[in-house]
This record gives sequence, C-alpha cells and structure tokens, in this order.
Amino acid sequence: MTSSSPLNSGIEGHITLHGKHYKLPSQPTVVVCIDGFDPTYLGQGITDGILPAMQSFVEQGFHATADAAMPTFTNPNNVSIITGVPTCVHGIAGNYFLDRATGDEVMVVDDSLLRGSTILAEMAGRGVRVAAITAKDKLRRILGHGLNETESICWSSQCASKDILAWLGKGGDAAVVANPPSQYSAELSLWVLDAGVKLLEEKRVDLVYLTLSDWVQHKHAPGSPVANEFMAAIDTRLRQMVGLGAAVAVTGDHGMNDKCDDQGNPNILFLQDKLEDAFGQGCARVICPITDPFVKHHGALGSFVRVHVSHAHMADVESMVEFCRGFTEVEMVLPKDEAARVFEMPEDREGDFVVVSKTNTVVGSKAVEHDLSSLQGHRLRSHGGLSEQRVPLLMSKPIHPAEDLVGKRWRNFDIFDLILNRRQ
Repeated sequence: MTSSSPLNSGIEGHITLHGKHYKLPSQPTVVVCIDGFDPTYLGQGITDGILPAMQSFVEQGFHATADAAMPTFTNPNNVSIITGVPTCVHGIAGNYFLDRATGDEVMVVDDSLLRGSTILAEMAGRGVRVAAITAKDKLRRILGHGLNETESICWSSQCASKDILAWLGKGGDAAVVANPPSQYSAELSLWVLDAGVKLLEEKRVDLVYLTLSDWVQHKHAPGSPVANEFMAAIDTRLRQMVGLGAAVAVTGDHGMNDKCDDQGNPNILFLQDKLEDAFGQGCARVICPITDPFVKHHGALGSFVRVHVSHAHMADVESMVEFCRGFTEVEMVLPKDEAARVFEMPEDREGDFVVVSKTNTVVGSKAVEHDLSSLQGHRLRSHGGLSEQRVPLLMSKPIHPAEDLVGKRWRNFDIFDLILNRRQ
C-alpha cells in the first residue's frame, strides 16, 4: 500500500460515480454492513443495554430506518452499498441466477457481472488508502473490482492467509493460524471488525468497508443469548473505531424474519413442484437467488424467487402468474417488466416473473432440492422479500446541515453519501 493519502497530503476534492459526488475522506472513515441487521436487533439491544456505541449513534449521531435494495440478499445489497445505486444500474440482482444464453444455473462469486465501477475503486484511484474486508470470500472477489492489490487491501476472513491471521494476533499456535474461522461461526464476522480496528491502530487506511456474515441472525432471534453476545461484540469494536478517531457508519444488507409456524415447522411453498403439478413437467424453472456457498443455515430458502418459463409454455405465463397469486404464502407476483420497474432491478437479467412471499414464509423450487437437515433444531429464519427490506442506518456523527428529514426515503446504499458528504 502507498503511504501517502488525502489525510496527510492535504488533497481535497471528490469522485463522481453514477451521477453522484462523494467527497474524499477528511478523517479515517469506516462503513460497516452488518449482514442480516434487522432493526429489531438494534432496538432489542438498546433496550437490553448491550449496545452503548450504537445507542450513542442513535442519540448523538444519526439514525434512520432505511430500505435495502430488492431482492433483499447479500450480493445485490453489498454491491448497491459500494456503488450507491440500485441493482438496475450495477447489474447484480442475486447470489444465483439462470444464464438465459446457456441455460446454466450460475452462482455469483466474482465481479464478472458488475456494470461500472465502485466507490472504493474510484477513491483508490484518487490516492485514498482503501481497505475492503469481508467475511465471505465470494464477496471479496466482488468488492475488489477495480482495486490494485498492491495499493489497496481486499481480504476475507473465510480465506485469510496465514500471514494475515498472524498479523491479527488470532493465532497463538500454528494450528490456529493455519485455520481461518468456520464459515458457520460468529468469529468469521468478528475477525473482519478486528482487522478494521487494527488497520486504524496502525494508521494504514483512510476509507474502510467491512461486511459481515449473517450466520448468527439466521439462527438466533433478537434478544436471545447468542444474538446479544454477538451484537455486543460488534458494538465493542465500533466503540474502538470511534475511539481511534474514525467516523463510523453502519447499515445492513437486509433484515431477517422467522419463517416457521407455531410448532416450529418451516412455512415453505415449493413452487416448482406446484407449477409442474398444474402445468406439466418442465414447464418452468424456479430460481432461488438466495443460493450461495453458505446454505446450511437457510437451506437455500428465501422469500424471493425468479420463475423462468420454458419456451414450450410461454403461452401459459399469464396463467402461471395468476396461479401463483392464489397461494396463501404469496405476497406479490409480478411479471418481468413490472418487477424490474417496481424493484429497480435489471430487466435483461430477470425471470419471466418473480414471486415474493409473506413475512413468515419462504419459497423454494422442488422439495428434493432443499436440504433442511442442517437446521439442527433451530427455527428457519431467512430473508429476501419486502418484509426484510427495512434496515438501520446509523452514523457516529450528526448529519449536516440539519435538514428536514420528514418524508425522505433513506436507502442503505446512501451510506457513503451520508458518511462522506453529510456528516458534521
């Protein structure tokens, strides 16, 4: 990494991306995305007295409840956050999609589908010392878009090198250093935050993006002992960052809801099974965009799916839409063009129609394609729909100027504008 930066060279100015201007950071600046950060975790944590740093943000800094990008999954929202725009602009609208050209189902694990640049890359191009650290390695390959690895930091705790683990002080012996934390652990996220703290301590960064994993939120409801322990650990690290002189902003990529009935059984609509029963085998393919390399905690079941109708059944699209609207589990069914317009998604990457389920339900494809055995007695908690669109938007400093916020619709991808342009 280069040693010079706007903070120690007196450089002023801004970058422009997708028609928006962002000032270069005037002090160390940290943006944190808490994966699965439903507002109830913030509210319950403040009530329980375990989030003093975030409570101070709410009371003395800035706090709003914002809307995430649709669908409310990890990839779309992290990319929206680092680009400042909805998915219709940057092009990544899921973790998993059907390639219409090849007919193949593809997992999004790199930046090959990303359209345009990112705030991080543009800042690095102006000499800002940028770090992007994520729990999930699939995101590292997206966040690193346009970053020069010799001048910027882009790491994941999932695939952290031995040198990085040792530098973090996480390995007291060779065995620990050689093994990064489990994908299915709170530690995967806490290491991300610890790395951010250490980079601030060593004065190696000007602008930091830290994005976590939602393993805890998928399994543990707000106020539960494990959730409280995890949120308190996050809060401790936020307090450390502020104490090191950083301006800190926090949001989430999506919320989280319980998807079970009163007996603890998952409320699942296996939509492809239903469509094939009604319209014939092979009539359509239901794609679950929540699918990613981390599926044990949700079984690839979320509250938003895309339906691709086979060529032989294109005449049945309207009938299929009406058929899907008849299920009690379903909140909304929209044809391709309307879905793209209403949810600000790229139409050229849409299914023939989309299905969004209600708050306490999820939608799958075929029952045989979803493995729920790894829930291990936990209630199914998941996301993807409109019911998971609301997330907190917090900043350690007050907004400036003190504008009238009545009626403003905040988005989670306003966070870089907030922390770089609007803070006192």
